[in-house]
Amino acid sequence: MSDRIKYSKRFQRAVARYSLFSFAAVFVRAPYWFVRGVGRFFIVLAFRLTVRQHKVARESLQIAFGEEKSPQDIEKIIHKCFENVGWGMVEMVYAMAHPKFADTHVRIEGKEILDEALAGGNGVVAVTAHFGNFPLMMFYLGRQGYPVSSIVRPTRDLKVEAYLHRKRTEVGLKTIYAVPRNECVRDSLKALRENQVVFVPIDQNFGNGSGVFVKFFGQKAATATGPVVFSQRTKAPIVPFFIIREGKDTHRIIVEKPIELENGKDDQETLVINTQKITALIEQYIRRYPEEWGWMHRRWKSQPLVRKKKNPPGKKEYVPNKE
Repeated sequence: MSDRIKYSKRFQRAVARYSLFSFAAVFVRAPYWFVRGVGRFFIVLAFRLTVRQHKVARESLQIAFGEEKSPQDIEKIIHKCFENVGWGMVEMVYAMAHPKFADTHVRIEGKEILDEALAGGNGVVAVTAHFGNFPLMMFYLGRQGYPVSSIVRPTRDLKVEAYLHRKRTEVGLKTIYAVPRNECVRDSLKALRENQVVFVPIDQNFGNGSGVFVKFFGQKAATATGPVVFSQRTKAPIVPFFIIREGKDTHRIIVEKPIELENGKDDQETLVINTQKITALIEQYIRRYPEEWGWMHRRWKSQPLVRKKKNPPGKKEYVPNKE
């Protein structure tokens, strides 16, 4: 990484940090109409400053939809996607200052499914994606008294992470950090055995070698197997959760019926079959609401490694699979 890019990222993180802390200080006392106005200004500004992220989103949309969508449609999705991400941040900062915001701006569909799953006493593997205002979804469920833990990747800014961790704790949300991996697995299993709802997002590139490759929009994508493994080890049902934006600042949580696990001919095939089932459901929601997903992530970055057919005898050379 060049010094220019390194310092640029440091600057961006510093701006994000001070913006977050400034907004949090102002939002404590500001009326919501004022928050909306300030938020709109910064969302427009941020959209103009995130050109590199636009490029990644455009590439991701082209991989996913190919010729299904016109260039004009893709640009509309990009604009709406970034707008939704911006409003999600504004809403979360405001909700952390005014927790009752979640109570009045979120509704849940399928609550009985969640309650029935928890009644089994083995916890719930809440499989989800970076879709809609998913932090607000967990925030709302915590406000409703559900024992919620969430697997998250810590931000690179330690001060921001400390602030977010404190705010999650204040509303009863428990944080399980994705790294180190062995601690993540241990803490997740412990939470499930305590009959908690453990949120596990599996829609991002998982190219560290411990995941599996499944089809996502027709392309191979490295995917985490955590939900299947956790369910196998604790008998906790895998319950999919999604949140949809309705109107300018209201949201609907959708709780889907539990995923029924299937057995393959061996453990590896079992992981692939069931991870594919979960991924296929996530794809269905993204196809239905493409503006709700975070396209600025390189989902297909990691690819299977295959041996070249024309290698000299005894010499192995691996190249990314282009399928």
